[in-house]
Amino acid sequence: MGARARQPSKPSHSHNHELCVEDALAAAERVCSDRGLRFTPLRRRVLELIWSDHKPVGAYSLLDRLREEELGSAPPTVYRALDFLIENGLVHRIERMNAFIGCTHPGEAHRGIFLICTVCGSAAELDDKGAVDGLVEGAARKGFSAREMTVEITGNCLSCSRN
Repeated sequence: MGARARQPSKPSHSHNHELCVEDALAAAERVCSDRGLRFTPLRRRVLELIWSDHKPVGAYSLLDRLREEELGSAPPTVYRALDFLIENGLVHRIERMNAFIGCTHPGEAHRGIFLICTVCGSAAELDDKGAVDGLVEGAARKGFSAREMTVEITGNCLSCSRN
């Protein structure tokens, strides 16, 4: 499989972002149904808020939005929902930003590679099995057994590079 970013780094004017949200929610419902898990209204809303933009969102921003909607006001509530979404492959945590972004291939076992724009703050998940395999093989040559991996690459997205 060739390398490709599966989520636009910055949506174009013709991009129907509502479809991204709808697809993410439908995929989450399938994953939860297949695994016999509860996709509670709070988990659903947290996922919806994460997918509401192509920029990673922090837990406290989520908390503020949920407080406005009277869905949850305690940080542990949001963190439990985030933990559930991460554990079930529905979102990723971007360490560098201490923020969360929706997974573009939910429920699949994979390692994340993220392209993070330092200008506009958008992020895209890169689907490149060859790059991941190369990193795992390189680690193995050093005697290291890689279990989990998230790669965060910073630079400029296409839109910001043009400006």
